[in-house]
Formats: sequence, structure tokens, C-alpha cells
Amino acid sequence: MTKPVIGFIGLGLMGSNMVENLQTRGFEVVVMGRKRASLDAVLNRGNAREAATPKELAAASDIVMLCVTTSEVVESLVYGDDGILAGIKDGAVLIDFGTSIPESTRKIGADLAAKGAGMVDAPLGRTPAHAKDGLLNIMAAGDEATFAKVKPVLEEQGENVFYIGALGAGHVTKLINNFMGMTTVCAMSQAFAVADRAGIERQQLFDIMSTGPSNSPFMGFCKKYAVDGVSDLGFSINNANKDLAYFVQMAADMGTRAQIAEGTSANLTAAVDAGLGDGNVPEIFDYYLKLSR
Repeated sequence: MTKPVIGFIGLGLMGSNMVENLQTRGFEVVVMGRKRASLDAVLNRGNAREAATPKELAAASDIVMLCVTTSEVVESLVYGDDGILAGIKDGAVLIDFGTSIPESTRKIGADLAAKGAGMVDAPLGRTPAHAKDGLLNIMAAGDEATFAKVKPVLEEQGENVFYIGALGAGHVTKLINNFMGMTTVCAMSQAFAVADRAGIERQQLFDIMSTGPSNSPFMGFCKKYAVDGVSDLGFSINNANKDLAYFVQMAADMGTRAQIAEGTSANLTAAVDAGLGDGNVPEIFDYYLKLSR
């Protein structure tokens, strides 16, 4: 599969840049998306066409790529009357780049296998800027033969392509990664808010904490917002809230509880309910600051 036709659904900031990278590298693409401007940008670059339905897109593609928001959206695209499952070709592969529930991923993979198609879950790390240059971190999982088939294309999109194991392992890893990261941001943001209530200068708290093992890039993001008023971690409270809910559900599906994650999830949900969902995650500091006064 040297230059397969790529079907791509989901032209948000990340997805649009991923498609641009594929076009730059000479791939023909078939696309669907909700924003007319994003679709037109792809079509105007050439070697591209728009599909009317996921079924049509799948029928025209060797690899179908999804970069959408939730497992519910993925399932609607796969299982709809004009969905991917109805149109996918024998030997084709579906790649889910989003952050999805592993049990849902495994179910979709089994249903695709019954039609002779494969699936790889391949959630992403890094930013849309990295996507445009083909420098993403990609956590890929699926059976080895299917992964080997799409690996050359993934390597055009990612600087680091990690093969993790059986289908669903990529989404498990991404949810663990986001649980750790978002819990860290919530804890550090609350630390700044409590310091403020105690009369300790936020800058001084950072100066002290950053000299020890608590220092991290996440602390830097939290400090930028709580101290400098700059919000530049490009991940929203809404997205973090969704991912933590998925992590809690994943733990339940495994027959266990993740109580720390439950606490983080409750805080993120409260921040969303307070109207902060569209803000970047370090902006949860504003929620904690209100609580501490």
C-alpha cells in the first residue's frame, strides 16, 4: 500500500492540518466535515474530493481516518444507514485518531473484521502545528498485520509512531496519559488558588515549587495562567471532562474504580457547569479561586 486513497472525516484544527500534510505528501484524499471553509480549503489544494456520506467515503478509500470528538460520534459514523460499515471495502483499514472508549473500539473492530476490513486505534499527542508538519506522536494499536499495512502512512503523519499492542490499547494509553495530565493540572491550579487565599504570592509559590521535583511542563502551563494570565495549553476543559469521564468508565469496564480520576472528573464537570468549558484546562484556576474565597 504505497499511495493508498485516504478517506478523512473530521476537519477540525487537528484534522485539517493532518489532511494538509497528507496532500503535501502526494496522497489523494476523500473528505467529509461540518465546516464548509475547511472542506473548500482541502478541495482547493487539489487531488481531493468531497463525499456525501460516510458509506460513499469508505467505498472510495483504502484507508478511512477519523479525527472526531467522541465515541458516540465514531459509532454514528460507523453504524449509520449510510455509515462506514456499509461501504468499507474488503482489505481496507479504519483508523480512529480520536480519544475513544476502548470497549467501543474493540466492538467496532470486530464488526469491521466480519466484513474483511481492519482497524487501528491511533490517538495523538502534540499539537495541530505538529500535525501540519507530520510530527505528531501516534499511539497505535491493532493486530500486527493491520498495523504493518498502515504503518508507512502513519509515519508520514507522526515523528514518533508507537505500536502498543492489541486493538484498544492505544485508546487505553491515551486515556491514562490524559488522566495523569489533567489531574496534575487540576491539582496545581488548586494549589495556586489555595495559596492565594492563604496570602502567599502565586509567583513565590511557583518559585519554590519549581525548584523541586514538582516542576514540570504542566506546572509551567498552570503558572502561566495563574500568575501571568496567559492561557496557552490548547486543550479545553470540555475535552478534559470528556476524557476523564471515559477514563472512569474504562476503569468500571475493567471491574475496578479509579477514585482519584473520579475526583478530577467531578472538578472538571463542576467547572463546565460554571460556564468555563470552552477555556483551556489551566483556566480551571478561576473555578478554584472562586471556591477559595
